[in-house]
Amino acid sequence: HSGHAPHAPRPRRSVTVARETRVLRGIAYVVLATFLFVCMNTGIKLLRPHLPTVELIWARSLGHLLFIVGLFGPGHGGWRLFVTQKPGLQLARSLLLLASTSFFFVARGLVPLADATAVSFTSPFLVALLAGPVLGERVRLGHWLAIGAGFVGALIVIRPGAAGSNPWLVLVLGSAVCYAAYQVLTRRVGAYDPPETSVTYSALVGTLLLSVVVPFYWATPASLAHWLILLASGPLGGLGHYFVARALQWGPASVISPFHYVQLVGAAVMGYLAFGDAPSAWTWVGASVIIASGLAIAWRETRPR
Repeated sequence: HSGHAPHAPRPRRSVTVARETRVLRGIAYVVLATFLFVCMNTGIKLLRPHLPTVELIWARSLGHLLFIVGLFGPGHGGWRLFVTQKPGLQLARSLLLLASTSFFFVARGLVPLADATAVSFTSPFLVALLAGPVLGERVRLGHWLAIGAGFVGALIVIRPGAAGSNPWLVLVLGSAVCYAAYQVLTRRVGAYDPPETSVTYSALVGTLLLSVVVPFYWATPASLAHWLILLASGPLGGLGHYFVARALQWGPASVISPFHYVQLVGAAVMGYLAFGDAPSAWTWVGASVIIASGLAIAWRETRPR
């Protein structure tokens, strides 16, 4: 604003550098979120043979809500966490996350996990598809190619069988659609509400609805270890979704979403540590493709233009 011509281009460069930093920060947040989700899913897998699915989803939602309110409530005056400029969007987000979780949890009992995971990773495609009309984001050809490469990497890791022959896969597709819409609405509502409010609403509807249903399905955990895993699922999920909300404030949804593929790498490591499932050569090949596609997006989005 000094009016000197030689200094006019400087603000543009500073804005570019700030944008690069924001995108990288968003990527870091979503990678951290995937690590927390892997830990949570490992615990759920351990509990799945012992406790009803409704109870697991309820404990995850309630723990998420209590943890977030306890963590951020004191700094926001408690009730301010529930003050939103877009109650309709927040309600829709919460319902979408509950639907996505429920569809996937139910499908895991009816569809092989490999097939379910393969279909669930169509979510980044759906995010890129929705980001244009809903958010006004421009998705370039390079994005589509990198997202497609990441999906191919997911298929290399999973190597699904005759996935299309199982009619229950429609539940997994429904889960992917709901989660993609949840991510897009999270990005949109981030312009109006802080992420602390968004992550609180993420669990609110699920907690209220399932609290009415869970008494009819309740089974008391049989050991202290089961209690601890059940109690930890909420904080892990809550923090994970908080970091997703933060990530979508720093970067475009079409850029951030593909980094959920990193979850496959974390799942391979945790699967080996917790269940003794040694990753195969296909896992490492697919993981390399996934990581390469993510780095390609990061490079395209953070280089100066």
